[in-house]
Amino acid sequence: MRARCVPVHVLIAAVLAQASVPVRSILDAGCGIGLLRAPFAQLLPRARYTGLDASEYLCGRYGWVRGSVADYVPRRPSDLTVCYDVLQYLGDREAARAIANFKCLTRAALYVSALTREDWREHCDRSLTDRAVHLRAGDWYRRRLSRDFRYLGFGVWLRKDVTAILWDMERR
Repeated sequence: MRARCVPVHVLIAAVLAQASVPVRSILDAGCGIGLLRAPFAQLLPRARYTGLDASEYLCGRYGWVRGSVADYVPRRPSDLTVCYDVLQYLGDREAARAIANFKCLTRAALYVSALTREDWREHCDRSLTDRAVHLRAGDWYRRRLSRDFRYLGFGVWLRKDVTAILWDMERR
């Protein structure tokens, strides 16, 4: 029997609710066709959603902001930035710049998902997973993210200068 997975938007919203982090704005960095827009609208109906993508076509079709997660500078940071399966498509330099830019993009919380070398070897279904990526160690991402963020769990990171309610057993 296969375990049922909790949808990522539900998981993100639950972690942030548990930590008492309000979400009024969401930046979906590398949003593609915006698959998370409607699900977030159901869970966080008062949050303003902005899609960011490098594709001129997708931005024109869906009304997203055109730009790269590595150098996009918003007028104001979003409460939540989501970067779901984007970083592995960037070379090392650009991925490192994107991670450094998360501090500019994010007022409070960040969700990051990236295929790692370890996941490729141990977890993913290779018949369904894109092989044309830059596989890095998970620690490569964690070291860079932990400069400005602290890990809450399940891919959710919180800026170090943001206060959240975390019980002792929830802290790392």
